[in-house]
Amino acid sequence: MRVMDDQAHAARTMWNCLHAWWQMMPKDKRTLAAADTQIRQARKDLDFLGKLPAQAAQAVLKTYFRAWLNCWEGRADEPAFKGRFRSVMSVDIPQGRDLQIQRVHRRWGMVNIPKVGRVRFRWTKDLPVGRKANADNRITGARLVKDALGWHIALRIQTLQATPAPHQGPEVGIDAGVNIPLALSNKDHQDHGRAPRLPDGTADRDKWLTPKEKAKLLRLEREAARRTSFREKGEKVSRRLRHTYDQIKQLRAKATRRALDWQHQTTTHLARRYGVIVVEQLTITNMVRSARGTIEEPGKNVKAKAGVNRSIAQEAWGRTVTMLTYKTARYGGALHKVPAPNTSRRCSACGFTVPGSREDQATFVCKNPDCGFECNADWNAARNILHLYRIGHVIVEVPAAGRRGRRAGKTVKPVAAR
Repeated sequence: MRVMDDQAHAARTMWNCLHAWWQMMPKDKRTLAAADTQIRQARKDLDFLGKLPAQAAQAVLKTYFRAWLNCWEGRADEPAFKGRFRSVMSVDIPQGRDLQIQRVHRRWGMVNIPKVGRVRFRWTKDLPVGRKANADNRITGARLVKDALGWHIALRIQTLQATPAPHQGPEVGIDAGVNIPLALSNKDHQDHGRAPRLPDGTADRDKWLTPKEKAKLLRLEREAARRTSFREKGEKVSRRLRHTYDQIKQLRAKATRRALDWQHQTTTHLARRYGVIVVEQLTITNMVRSARGTIEEPGKNVKAKAGVNRSIAQEAWGRTVTMLTYKTARYGGALHKVPAPNTSRRCSACGFTVPGSREDQATFVCKNPDCGFECNADWNAARNILHLYRIGHVIVEVPAAGRRGRRAGKTVKPVAAR
């Protein structure tokens, strides 16, 4: 796989060269044709860039220009340089005819990688190859991505799908939490069976690992810390220490895959069952902001807040909403967002927000003398979320003019309660 590593590094270098060229050139000379000329000349002058196939180099150019278009249209931030250790190693294969995919076994297939040769890959889905391929149903390209567990291939498929019929399923409100990952308004809560906290109350950052894997991870981390203590400043990392780091990355990547698999299965189940899914509009970046403060005004309960932030980041609420958005559309449903303020503090039975009702993190007890409603706090929030949708407090997201990488939310208030 050394050849694929060289291609990935060449693709990253090509991106950085394009970004540097873009910053140096005047605006009137930043054209696709001029950039293409520079790429062709660079591949001739530098043998390292020549390791990247010509089609893959053109894909880097198109991706870079598309990144600027996304920035100008308000969907993303400005493109930036890609660091060697911070960016994901990847190579794009834009031509589907170059792949020459063949199925050789029930579980395995063979694919042709330019300048690499025939490579075996795991066959996980039915692909339009051979007689199944036609003008409307075919493979248009692929992307090679590397993580701690090795290289993986993602195939791009062009297919025609009929417009789904409107989903006739019920409405449901969902509250994303830590103790209960997804609490539903009808008590059909979705839990992954992983305790968010250890018996001592601290956040469990390795909850997706088995006890044996946790013990192995602890041993590897201690071993890496011991070997690091003997290193001099500026000394090259030893082969043994690098191998230990690789083993730690593999365990982390395995935990990430398990979390992603649970999210896919859960969101698919929800999209198939419910016709309307309502979630709250959360600004997660503000929720996970550090409580450390400044030297003049130090924060309070910094360690506890760091544990909560870690638990929120592990649940990946934003990714869950993204999955629900396109999966509900695939099955004919719809996803709506409502304002988040006071959804966890308002009583879903009487509708009043009384101070002190949310003293306990897990239980909601209404302090209204005429109510006294008591239930799970996440379930109460899910009921409030669904109620906001039914009375018409829905957020309509539109691109924000003049703000890069942000979307403005507009709350549509009802004329009359539905």
